[in-house]
Amino acid sequence: MDGPAPRSLTDGFGRRIDYLRVSVTDRCDLRCTYCMPKDFKGFETPANWLSHAEMARVIGLFVGLGVSKVRLTGGEPLLRRGLPELAGAIATMPGVTDLSVSTNGTQLARHAGALRAAGVTRLNISLDTLDADAFSEITGRDCLADVLAGLAAARDAGFAPIKLNSVVHAASPRAQVRRLLDYAIAQGFVLRLIEPMPMGSCGQGMRHTDLNALGAVLAAEAGLVPAMPGAGSAVGSAVGSGAALGAGAGAGSMARSTPGSGPARYWTTGHGAPVLGVITPMSRHFCAACNRVRLGVDGTLYLCLGQEDQVPLGRMLRAGASDAALTRAIQTGIAAKPERHDFVSQPERIVRFMAQTGG
Repeated sequence: MDGPAPRSLTDGFGRRIDYLRVSVTDRCDLRCTYCMPKDFKGFETPANWLSHAEMARVIGLFVGLGVSKVRLTGGEPLLRRGLPELAGAIATMPGVTDLSVSTNGTQLARHAGALRAAGVTRLNISLDTLDADAFSEITGRDCLADVLAGLAAARDAGFAPIKLNSVVHAASPRAQVRRLLDYAIAQGFVLRLIEPMPMGSCGQGMRHTDLNALGAVLAAEAGLVPAMPGAGSAVGSAVGSGAALGAGAGAGSMARSTPGSGPARYWTTGHGAPVLGVITPMSRHFCAACNRVRLGVDGTLYLCLGQEDQVPLGRMLRAGASDAALTRAIQTGIAAKPERHDFVSQPERIVRFMAQTGG
Protein backbone atom coordinates (compact mmCIF):
# COMPACT_ATOMS: atom_id res chain seq x y z
CA MET A 1 0.00 0.00 0.00
CA ASP A 2 1.26 3.48 -0.80
CA GLY A 3 2.42 5.54 2.13
CA PRO A 4 0.97 8.96 2.92
CA ALA A 5 1.79 11.63 0.35
CA PRO A 6 4.20 14.37 1.44
CA ARG A 7 2.61 17.73 2.18
CA SER A 8 4.92 19.70 -0.08
CA LEU A 9 6.35 19.58 -3.57
CA THR A 10 10.00 20.47 -4.03
CA ASP A 11 11.82 20.33 -7.34
CA GLY A 12 15.40 19.28 -8.02
CA PHE A 13 16.68 22.79 -7.34
CA GLY A 14 15.11 23.13 -3.92
CA ARG A 15 12.21 25.31 -5.03
CA ARG A 16 8.94 24.64 -3.25
CA ILE A 17 6.06 24.41 -5.73
CA ASP A 18 2.91 25.74 -4.06
CA TYR A 19 1.19 27.55 -6.95
CA LEU A 20 -0.90 25.97 -9.73
CA ARG A 21 -2.24 27.88 -12.71
CA VAL A 22 -5.12 26.09 -14.44
CA SER A 23 -6.26 26.85 -17.98
CA VAL A 24 -9.99 26.12 -18.18
CA THR A 25 -10.08 26.87 -21.93
CA ASP A 26 -7.65 27.77 -24.69
CA ARG A 27 -10.35 29.85 -26.42
CA CYS A 28 -10.31 33.64 -26.27
CA ASP A 29 -12.59 36.35 -27.61
CA LEU A 30 -9.62 38.65 -28.31
CA ARG A 31 -6.64 38.25 -30.62
CA CYS A 32 -3.92 40.26 -28.92
CA THR A 33 -0.99 40.80 -31.25
CA TYR A 34 1.56 39.34 -28.83
CA CYS A 35 -0.49 36.26 -27.94
CA MET A 36 -2.43 34.63 -30.76
CA PRO A 37 -2.63 35.03 -34.57
CA LYS A 38 -5.94 36.41 -35.84
CA ASP A 39 -6.48 33.33 -37.99
CA PHE A 40 -5.37 30.79 -35.37
CA LYS A 41 -7.37 27.55 -35.51
CA GLY A 42 -5.20 25.14 -33.55
CA PHE A 43 -7.47 24.96 -30.52
CA GLU A 44 -7.80 21.85 -28.40
CA THR A 45 -10.77 19.66 -29.30
CA PRO A 46 -13.51 20.26 -26.68
CA ALA A 47 -13.84 16.51 -26.18
CA ASN A 48 -10.30 16.59 -24.78
CA TRP A 49 -11.04 19.36 -22.29
CA LEU A 50 -11.10 18.16 -18.72
CA SER A 51 -14.55 18.46 -17.24
CA HIS A 52 -14.93 20.58 -14.13
CA ALA A 53 -15.11 17.42 -12.06
CA GLU A 54 -11.90 16.11 -13.62
CA MET A 55 -10.18 19.43 -13.08
CA ALA A 56 -11.29 19.51 -9.47
CA ARG A 57 -9.92 16.00 -8.99
CA VAL A 58 -6.48 16.89 -10.35
CA ILE A 59 -6.37 20.21 -8.51
CA GLY A 60 -7.30 18.38 -5.32
CA LEU A 61 -4.27 16.12 -5.74
CA PHE A 62 -2.01 19.16 -6.03
CA VAL A 63 -3.61 20.71 -2.97
CA GLY A 64 -3.04 17.46 -1.09
CA LEU A 65 0.64 17.80 -1.97
CA GLY A 66 0.87 21.28 -0.47
CA VAL A 67 -0.25 23.60 -3.25
CA SER A 68 -2.10 26.47 -1.57
CA LYS A 69 -2.49 28.97 -4.41
CA VAL A 70 -4.63 28.31 -7.49
CA ARG A 71 -5.26 30.64 -10.42
CA LEU A 72 -7.88 29.98 -13.11
CA THR A 73 -6.76 31.19 -16.52
CA GLY A 74 -7.25 30.64 -20.24
CA GLY A 75 -7.43 31.68 -23.03
CA GLU A 76 -10.26 33.66 -21.53
CA PRO A 77 -11.59 31.65 -18.57
CA LEU A 78 -14.95 33.43 -18.43
CA LEU A 79 -15.84 31.87 -21.78
CA ARG A 80 -16.01 28.47 -20.04
CA ARG A 81 -19.48 27.76 -18.73
CA GLY A 82 -19.84 27.04 -15.05
CA LEU A 83 -16.60 28.72 -13.98
CA PRO A 84 -18.05 30.02 -10.68
CA GLU A 85 -19.10 26.47 -9.78
CA LEU A 86 -15.57 25.18 -10.40
CA ALA A 87 -14.17 28.08 -8.40
CA GLY A 88 -16.52 27.26 -5.55
CA ALA A 89 -15.35 23.65 -5.49
CA ILE A 90 -11.71 24.74 -5.33
CA ALA A 91 -12.33 27.41 -2.70
CA THR A 92 -13.66 24.77 -0.26
CA MET A 93 -10.62 22.52 -0.57
CA PRO A 94 -8.73 22.41 2.74
CA GLY A 95 -5.36 24.03 2.24
CA VAL A 96 -6.33 26.49 -0.50
CA THR A 97 -5.51 29.94 0.84
CA ASP A 98 -5.56 31.95 -2.39
CA LEU A 99 -7.89 31.51 -5.36
CA SER A 100 -7.64 33.99 -8.22
CA VAL A 101 -8.69 34.49 -11.83
CA SER A 102 -6.87 36.06 -14.78
CA THR A 103 -9.23 37.57 -17.35
CA ASN A 104 -9.27 40.01 -20.23
CA GLY A 105 -12.31 41.63 -18.62
CA THR A 106 -14.68 41.55 -21.58
CA GLN A 107 -17.13 39.22 -19.77
CA LEU A 108 -16.38 40.36 -16.25
CA ALA A 109 -19.32 42.72 -15.74
CA ARG A 110 -21.68 39.71 -15.91
CA HIS A 111 -19.61 37.40 -13.72
CA ALA A 112 -17.80 39.48 -11.09
CA GLY A 113 -20.43 39.01 -8.40
CA ALA A 114 -20.69 35.26 -8.93
CA LEU A 115 -16.92 34.84 -8.83
CA ARG A 116 -16.72 36.76 -5.58
CA ALA A 117 -19.55 34.74 -4.06
CA ALA A 118 -17.83 31.51 -5.14
CA GLY A 119 -14.73 32.34 -3.13
CA VAL A 120 -12.40 33.93 -5.70
CA THR A 121 -10.27 36.37 -3.74
CA ARG A 122 -8.27 38.22 -6.42
CA LEU A 123 -8.46 39.26 -10.06
CA ASN A 124 -5.79 40.05 -12.64
CA ILE A 125 -7.23 41.91 -15.63
CA SER A 126 -5.36 42.43 -18.90
CA LEU A 127 -5.35 46.04 -20.07
CA ASP A 128 -2.66 47.35 -22.39
CA THR A 129 -4.03 50.81 -23.17
CA LEU A 130 -6.85 53.24 -22.43
CA ASP A 131 -6.87 54.52 -25.99
CA ALA A 132 -9.86 52.95 -27.78
CA ASP A 133 -8.23 52.89 -31.21
CA ALA A 134 -5.02 51.40 -29.87
CA PHE A 135 -7.03 48.85 -27.88
CA SER A 136 -8.82 47.73 -31.04
CA GLU A 137 -5.52 47.46 -32.91
CA ILE A 138 -3.91 45.36 -30.16
CA THR A 139 -6.86 43.06 -29.42
CA GLY A 140 -8.72 42.94 -32.73
CA ARG A 141 -11.97 44.12 -31.10
CA ASP A 142 -13.56 47.42 -30.21
CA CYS A 143 -14.52 46.51 -26.65
CA LEU A 144 -12.53 48.73 -24.31
CA ALA A 145 -15.81 49.94 -22.78
CA ASP A 146 -16.68 46.34 -21.83
CA VAL A 147 -13.36 45.91 -20.03
CA LEU A 148 -13.77 49.17 -18.13
CA ALA A 149 -17.29 48.11 -17.16
CA GLY A 150 -15.86 44.82 -15.93
CA LEU A 151 -13.34 46.66 -13.79
CA ALA A 152 -16.09 48.74 -12.24
CA ALA A 153 -18.16 45.61 -11.56
CA ALA A 154 -15.18 43.89 -9.95
CA ARG A 155 -14.62 46.81 -7.62
CA ASP A 156 -18.34 46.92 -6.78
CA ALA A 157 -18.21 43.19 -6.01
CA GLY A 158 -15.55 43.85 -3.40
CA PHE A 159 -12.40 42.63 -5.14
CA ALA A 160 -9.33 44.36 -3.75
CA PRO A 161 -6.66 44.76 -4.82
CA ILE A 162 -7.38 44.57 -8.53
CA LYS A 163 -4.27 44.16 -10.65
CA LEU A 164 -4.00 45.39 -14.23
CA ASN A 165 -1.57 43.40 -16.36
CA SER A 166 -0.16 45.42 -19.25
CA VAL A 167 2.22 43.92 -21.82
CA VAL A 168 4.77 46.57 -22.74
CA HIS A 169 7.26 46.10 -25.58
CA ALA A 170 9.72 48.28 -27.44
CA ALA A 171 7.02 49.84 -29.65
CA SER A 172 4.53 50.59 -26.86
CA PRO A 173 3.87 54.36 -26.69
CA ARG A 174 5.26 55.63 -23.40
CA ALA A 175 2.44 58.17 -23.08
CA GLN A 176 -0.13 55.35 -23.10
CA VAL A 177 1.75 53.52 -20.36
CA ARG A 178 1.87 56.67 -18.24
CA ARG A 179 -1.86 57.18 -18.79
CA LEU A 180 -2.47 53.66 -17.49
CA LEU A 181 -0.41 54.42 -14.40
CA ASP A 182 -2.34 57.60 -13.69
CA TYR A 183 -5.58 55.65 -14.14
CA ALA A 184 -4.44 52.91 -11.75
CA ILE A 185 -3.46 55.43 -9.09
CA ALA A 186 -6.78 57.27 -9.41
CA GLN A 187 -8.84 54.06 -9.30
CA GLY A 188 -6.88 52.31 -6.56
CA PHE A 189 -5.68 49.53 -8.86
CA VAL A 190 -2.21 48.00 -9.15
CA LEU A 191 -0.58 48.34 -12.57
CA ARG A 192 1.94 45.66 -13.53
CA LEU A 193 4.04 46.11 -16.67
CA ILE A 194 5.06 42.81 -18.26
CA GLU A 195 7.78 42.08 -20.80
CA PRO A 196 6.48 39.88 -23.66
CA MET A 197 7.94 36.39 -23.93
CA PRO A 198 8.89 34.80 -27.28
CA MET A 199 6.20 32.14 -27.32
CA GLY A 200 4.89 31.25 -30.77
CA SER A 201 5.27 33.46 -33.82
CA CYS A 202 3.38 36.34 -32.17
CA GLY A 203 5.59 36.56 -29.11
CA GLN A 204 8.71 36.03 -31.16
CA GLY A 205 7.78 39.04 -33.28
CA MET A 206 7.80 41.37 -30.25
CA ARG A 207 10.99 43.13 -29.17
CA HIS A 208 11.06 43.58 -25.42
CA THR A 209 12.30 46.64 -23.62
CA ASP A 210 13.92 46.67 -20.17
CA LEU A 211 11.01 47.46 -17.89
CA ASN A 212 13.24 47.89 -14.85
CA ALA A 213 14.43 51.17 -16.35
CA LEU A 214 11.02 52.26 -17.66
CA GLY A 215 9.37 51.46 -14.36
CA ALA A 216 11.91 53.53 -12.45
CA VAL A 217 11.33 56.53 -14.74
CA LEU A 218 7.54 56.27 -14.48
CA ALA A 219 7.74 55.86 -10.72
CA ALA A 220 9.87 58.97 -10.37
CA GLU A 221 7.48 60.98 -12.53
CA ALA A 222 4.50 59.86 -10.43
CA GLY A 223 6.25 60.44 -7.11
CA LEU A 224 6.39 56.75 -6.20
CA VAL A 225 9.01 55.10 -4.02
CA PRO A 226 10.35 51.52 -3.97
CA ALA A 227 8.13 49.18 -1.98
CA MET A 228 9.51 48.26 1.40
CA PRO A 229 10.05 44.61 2.40
CA GLY A 230 6.71 42.90 2.93
CA ALA A 231 4.77 45.32 0.74
CA GLY A 232 4.34 42.67 -1.93
CA SER A 233 2.05 40.77 0.38
CA ALA A 234 -0.25 43.79 0.43
CA VAL A 235 -1.18 43.23 -3.19
CA GLY A 236 -1.80 39.54 -2.63
CA SER A 237 0.79 38.48 -5.21
CA ALA A 238 0.63 34.85 -4.25
CA VAL A 239 3.23 33.70 -6.70
CA GLY A 240 6.18 32.73 -4.63
CA SER A 241 9.13 34.24 -2.87
CA GLY A 242 10.74 37.09 -4.71
CA ALA A 243 13.67 37.32 -2.33
CA ALA A 244 16.17 36.35 -5.01
CA LEU A 245 14.85 38.81 -7.56
CA GLY A 246 16.61 41.87 -6.28
CA ALA A 247 20.12 40.57 -6.94
CA GLY A 248 21.99 43.19 -8.84
CA ALA A 249 19.25 45.80 -8.45
CA GLY A 250 20.43 49.36 -8.18
CA ALA A 251 19.64 51.80 -5.43
CA GLY A 252 17.51 54.91 -5.65
CA SER A 253 14.26 54.49 -7.54
CA MET A 254 14.73 50.81 -8.44
CA ALA A 255 11.75 48.84 -7.21
CA ARG A 256 12.43 46.14 -4.68
CA SER A 257 11.26 42.58 -4.77
CA THR A 258 9.86 41.38 -1.49
CA PRO A 259 9.23 38.00 0.11
CA GLY A 260 5.86 36.76 -1.07
CA SER A 261 5.61 39.30 -3.89
CA GLY A 262 6.32 36.82 -6.67
CA PRO A 263 8.04 37.94 -9.87
CA ALA A 264 6.96 41.59 -9.69
CA ARG A 265 9.07 44.44 -8.32
CA TYR A 266 6.91 47.22 -6.93
CA TRP A 267 6.76 50.93 -6.25
CA THR A 268 4.28 52.52 -3.85
CA THR A 269 2.82 55.90 -2.99
CA GLY A 270 4.61 55.60 0.35
CA HIS A 271 1.58 54.38 2.31
CA GLY A 272 2.40 50.70 1.99
CA ALA A 273 0.21 49.44 -0.87
CA PRO A 274 2.08 49.04 -4.19
CA VAL A 275 0.59 50.70 -7.25
CA LEU A 276 3.22 49.99 -9.94
CA GLY A 277 5.13 46.79 -10.63
CA VAL A 278 7.30 45.32 -13.35
CA ILE A 279 7.59 41.67 -14.37
CA THR A 280 10.77 41.06 -16.33
CA PRO A 281 11.17 37.49 -17.62
CA MET A 282 13.51 38.72 -20.35
CA SER A 283 15.71 41.46 -18.91
CA ARG A 284 15.94 39.99 -15.39
CA HIS A 285 14.43 36.54 -15.10
CA PHE A 286 13.09 35.21 -11.81
CA CYS A 287 13.55 31.49 -12.42
CA ALA A 288 15.49 30.94 -9.20
CA ALA A 289 12.33 31.79 -7.26
CA CYS A 290 9.82 30.03 -9.52
CA ASN A 291 7.17 28.28 -7.46
CA ARG A 292 4.55 27.42 -10.08
CA VAL A 293 3.46 24.95 -12.71
CA ARG A 294 0.61 25.09 -15.23
CA LEU A 295 -2.20 22.70 -16.04
CA GLY A 296 -3.55 22.92 -19.59
CA VAL A 297 -7.22 22.52 -20.45
CA ASP A 298 -6.55 18.94 -21.58
CA GLY A 299 -4.79 18.10 -18.33
CA THR A 300 -1.24 18.46 -19.61
CA LEU A 301 1.06 19.59 -16.83
CA TYR A 302 3.55 22.18 -18.11
CA LEU A 303 6.59 22.49 -15.87
CA CYS A 304 8.06 25.66 -17.44
CA LEU A 305 6.76 28.24 -19.91
CA GLY A 306 10.09 28.30 -21.70
CA GLN A 307 10.69 24.56 -21.97
CA GLU A 308 8.84 21.59 -23.46
CA ASP A 309 8.85 19.44 -20.30
CA GLN A 310 5.32 18.20 -19.59
CA VAL A 311 3.32 15.40 -17.96
CA PRO A 312 0.12 14.04 -19.64
CA LEU A 313 -2.04 13.94 -16.51
CA GLY A 314 -5.23 14.31 -18.54
CA ARG A 315 -4.50 11.30 -20.71
CA MET A 316 -3.58 9.29 -17.64
CA LEU A 317 -6.82 10.27 -15.92
CA ARG A 318 -8.93 9.37 -18.95
CA ALA A 319 -7.12 6.02 -19.17
CA GLY A 320 -8.26 5.18 -15.66
CA ALA A 321 -5.22 6.13 -13.57
CA SER A 322 -5.78 6.05 -9.83
CA ASP A 323 -5.19 9.06 -7.59
CA ALA A 324 -2.04 7.35 -6.33
CA ALA A 325 -0.70 6.96 -9.88
CA LEU A 326 -1.54 10.56 -10.75
CA THR A 327 0.14 11.74 -7.56
CA ARG A 328 3.31 9.83 -8.42
CA ALA A 329 3.29 11.34 -11.91
CA ILE A 330 2.97 14.82 -10.41
CA GLN A 331 5.85 14.20 -8.02
CA THR A 332 8.05 12.77 -10.78
CA GLY A 333 7.28 15.74 -13.00
CA ILE A 334 8.03 18.31 -10.32
CA ALA A 335 11.34 16.59 -9.57
CA ALA A 336 12.29 17.11 -13.23
CA LYS A 337 11.18 20.77 -13.44
CA PRO A 338 13.80 22.68 -15.51
CA GLU A 339 16.06 25.12 -13.76
CA ARG A 340 15.13 28.04 -16.02
CA HIS A 341 13.77 29.13 -19.38
CA ASP A 342 15.90 29.71 -22.50
CA PHE A 343 13.93 32.66 -23.88
CA VAL A 344 17.03 34.85 -24.17
CA SER A 345 19.48 32.33 -25.59
CA GLN A 346 16.93 30.42 -27.72
CA PRO A 347 14.00 32.78 -28.42
CA GLU A 348 12.71 30.53 -31.19
CA ARG A 349 12.51 27.47 -28.95
CA ILE A 350 8.84 27.51 -27.92
CA VAL A 351 6.44 27.37 -30.87
CA ARG A 352 3.22 26.89 -28.86
CA PHE A 353 1.24 30.06 -28.13
CA MET A 354 0.63 31.34 -24.62
CA ALA A 355 -3.09 30.55 -24.86
CA GLN A 356 -2.23 26.90 -25.45
CA THR A 357 -0.26 26.71 -22.21
CA GLY A 358 -2.38 28.90 -19.99
CA GLY A 359 -1.61 32.44 -18.90
